Amino acid sequence: MSQTNPDAVLEAVAQLRALFPEWRFGQLVANLTTAAGCQELEAIWDVEDEQLLAAIRQHIADLSDRPAEVS
Repeated sequence: MSQTNPDAVLEAVAQLRALFPEWRFGQLVANLTTAAGCQELEAIWDVEDEQLLAAIRQHIADLSDRPAEVS
């Protein structure tokens, strides 16, 4: 059972959503499930909030480490 506050996950999803506005919400959830280490589509039912939160934070950290793109 998950010990993470669901609001923390939702706030992190909002941050990630702002970084990837072109992703559909389902696409975002599918990508996070995979990033959390779940390879099978059905794993979305079993992924814990802690796993999702860690995956979101890693995505955000990876993006902040990238050099800014020149437009």
